Amino acid sequence: MASFHVRSISLPKNSHPLTLAVEEQLCQLKASSSICQNLSGLQKLYECVEDFLSTQDGKCLDTVLDGSIMLLDVCSIIKDVLSQMRQSVQELQSSIRRRSNEVSEYMIFRKKITKVILKFLADLKNNKQNCVEFNMLREVEATTLAIFESVLSFVSAPKENKSLISKLTLTKRVAHSEETSEVMKVDIAVKALTKGIEVNNVQKTLGALEMTLQDLEDGLETIFRCLIKHRVSLLNIN
Repeated sequence: MASFHVRSISLPKNSHPLTLAVEEQLCQLKASSSICQNLSGLQKLYECVEDFLSTQDGKCLDTVLDGSIMLLDVCSIIKDVLSQMRQSVQELQSSIRRRSNEVSEYMIFRKKITKVILKFLADLKNNKQNCVEFNMLREVEATTLAIFESVLSFVSAPKENKSLISKLTLTKRVAHSEETSEVMKVDIAVKALTKGIEVNNVQKTLGALEMTLQDLEDGLETIFRCLIKHRVSLLNIN
């Protein structure tokens, strides 16, 4: 799973409690190693940001206003990527149940969606590099982008490894608790099926991935609503 780095913010010793609450949430996100926990923490972060914005005037908000639109667009695109991937997993499950094993369509989809994801990841890195001003609200923006990047990295295809099929029987070494293992196991299983290799519990593996994708979709939907509220709050500041 992709990790992300959050810059430390130098705050005055007598910072406002609402500012400190935002900073605390940023630090907790930095310490987290779970994508789903990060999405949950991001929701709490924006709740603190809302409280912080209620005390602010309109100074220096133009740049974060532009950023709020960008974050909404990015979140919407990632939700669409996850939805497409979950639908593709469901279609593969149906194909295997019918014993038609039409896995080639899934492989084609994975290649296409991976190209989309890699391009989008490059765009996200450019957005983060363009954040030259690092006040607290820009740090919130950068953290949000980093978490979005981790979600995309999770669903992107792993690097090609010719030994994956030969090591299929060793996949039990991958801990079931690792979120990355679900995507990798499905990719390994599908590649095995295309070579006529029987894979045990492939439906269970697909089901686990489908549930994780659904959880991520639900988490992003919650964040999307938070981002809408965040933009409205920014627009309402005089």
